[in-house]
Amino acid sequence: MESQGEQRTGLLFGFAAYGMWGLLPLYWALLEPAGATEVLAHRMLWSLPTALVILAALRRWAWVRPLLRDPRRLGLIVLAAGLISVNWGLFIWAVGTGKVIEASLGYFINPLISIAFGVLLLRERLRPAQWVAVGIGALAVGVMTVAYGRLPWLSLVLAVTFALYGLIKKGVRLDGVASFGAETAVQFLPAAAFLVFLGSRGEATFATEGVGHALLLSLAGLATALPLIFFGGAAVRLPLSTIGLLQYLAPASMFLLGLLAFDEEMPPERWAGFLLVWAALCLLTWDALRTARRSRARLRAAAAAAAARASRTGDGEAGGSEIGEAGEAGEAGGSETGEAGEPGRRTDRPAVAGTPSDAAKG
Repeated sequence: MESQGEQRTGLLFGFAAYGMWGLLPLYWALLEPAGATEVLAHRMLWSLPTALVILAALRRWAWVRPLLRDPRRLGLIVLAAGLISVNWGLFIWAVGTGKVIEASLGYFINPLISIAFGVLLLRERLRPAQWVAVGIGALAVGVMTVAYGRLPWLSLVLAVTFALYGLIKKGVRLDGVASFGAETAVQFLPAAAFLVFLGSRGEATFATEGVGHALLLSLAGLATALPLIFFGGAAVRLPLSTIGLLQYLAPASMFLLGLLAFDEEMPPERWAGFLLVWAALCLLTWDALRTARRSRARLRAAAAAAAARASRTGDGEAGGSEIGEAGEAGEAGGSETGEAGEPGRRTDRPAVAGTPSDAAKG
């Protein structure tokens, strides 16, 4: 019963996290007349004090000194902060320019881009179903290029920056909250300098559009941190395959918002492109779930065989060794499932469970 209760709590946290990420376009739309760069700067500025409050509440400072003594990891943090800043800024700009649906496409194809990076950069080997999914995704990009009359560069840049962000986070080895704090520390000074520059030119809206507007801008850090906190709660309670399924809630919500709330156009050729992407994701998810089931079945069979052999021979040591080997095989299968189930975000999940910091979303 306790396990079921934990899973229910994890699902609630997961729905809260991905639901918030999916609804972020509504929040960014409330910040008009502030431009995308000003909103981005405020998001970066207010994220640091938010992160400091969270870290103080959790008493999580042990990671700071080792990080400061490691120039390589510091460099990766700076690079990750730059990539996620580009990702955030483009998404905020997309909301302000009526391109929410095109932005959602970027987060839909992100798992496919991550798989492609795994092959090209990490020399990972794909299963046949994954190759087919990547091929369908490439076809979808071609269809969307015809549909938009241009390459869907916004979707591709959002997907590539987020996938690279996740790849870099593999080498940083920090959990979600610590990573959030480190990256926002890098972002803080450039954001503050830009806002001072904007104010000196009389172009800042923080102090000119009323208290409500100023409050909404200052809450941008909390809007960034809250989904991360809920995600961390979900990640420690749910299997990777479930998290992999939940991750599609955010771009699905963005797509519906673009269609219903922002009245963006969806001619038939764009529907065709999205249907291809969704087909690829369905295939990817099916393959991940099937692989997970087979891995668990192999683990159970190996453990049962080892136990039976041990009971017949009385060689408990040999049986324990075989069970241990089976456990390792199961772990490897689970890892592979995680990569297939949520290839775009796995590195960002907090290391208490880590995807790339899902704080990155939107």
